[in-house]
Amino acid sequence: MKEVYITKISKFLPNRPISNDEMEAKLGVINGKASKGRGIVLRNNKITTRYYALDEEGNVTHNNAQLTKEAVVNLLDDNFTASDIELLSCGTTSPDQILPSHAAMVHGLLEGDNLEINTASGACCSGMNALKYGYMSIKSGQTKNAVTTGSERLSSWMKGHIFEDEVKSLKALEESPILAFNKDFLRWMLSDGAGAFLLEDKPNGDLPLRIEWMEGFSYAHELETCMYAGADKLEDGFLKPWSEYTTNEWSEKSLFALKQDVKLLSANILKKGVDSLMKAMNKNGLKPSDVDYYLPHISSDYFKDRLYQEMVENDFEIPWEKWFMNLSHVGNVGSASIYLMVEELAKSGKLKKGDKILLSVPESARFSYAYSLLTVC
Repeated sequence: MKEVYITKISKFLPNRPISNDEMEAKLGVINGKASKGRGIVLRNNKITTRYYALDEEGNVTHNNAQLTKEAVVNLLDDNFTASDIELLSCGTTSPDQILPSHAAMVHGLLEGDNLEINTASGACCSGMNALKYGYMSIKSGQTKNAVTTGSERLSSWMKGHIFEDEVKSLKALEESPILAFNKDFLRWMLSDGAGAFLLEDKPNGDLPLRIEWMEGFSYAHELETCMYAGADKLEDGFLKPWSEYTTNEWSEKSLFALKQDVKLLSANILKKGVDSLMKAMNKNGLKPSDVDYYLPHISSDYFKDRLYQEMVENDFEIPWEKWFMNLSHVGNVGSASIYLMVEELAKSGKLKKGDKILLSVPESARFSYAYSLLTVC
């Protein structure tokens, strides 16, 4: 089996950083009223700036495929062009369409030559699953290189007009309709951007990162759906898909908006997170003391102390000084977040040969987790 190295890392964050005070003007108000939940969510997540693929008037500047293409282009130079890519593996929560696949659309924008494509769907773990496909392809000798990506264009899913028909429908039932918190909550949590890795079977570059292992865990057999889009969650927890509703109900129920069961999230995301973390590390003979940098994708600062406490309670804590995060100034970019963290750490000047970097990505959709260990070479 071949070794696999991350030899280049890039990102693309659209337009300028958006402050908390600017968010609602960008995304639009619902029913002509400011959100009552926005302040609460922002106080808890402690995100101060994020990026949207929207111009100053709120018009779309990039779709998801275009964001991803820009991140991939930032990997390329005269020595490695689009025509040299053997495999393109792209993960996202928010593809621009149901079909064709996200990776096919990115390849179409890149042009270049024939190559293998793979699209990993899902939520935050999709970026890691795209990485794992590229890792396994090189590891097994199928390809000598791969470009893997994580990207999101969620701002257009959060625009106020998406919810107007639902609010109009609610007006028939109540005098002052308010959008359900499980939908309003995510409007102030998520943002846009893309990250990309070049994987190769040789340690090229100034400070290549060897991928030691990758692990994934799902708890869908135990837990019901927590975050979803394109469906409605019934009282018994069953997820009824958009295809079983009328076209009028699509807008009346905001079926294609992202929704999250916040109570289910709080009750399980950390408990299963530490359980899966211990499984991954124990399986690979890794102790907390072996880790030099811990990069946890956390959707909100609200969970940071609670995650550490869960580690302490399981006698498996990774000390604070080893944690590296950029949530506050980059935002929660879903599947792209782990790419953006690795990119920022790699360019920080902090890394030295031999350092061990642990990547940790949870996904609340139906509680999945992905992990990887990197060694600086």
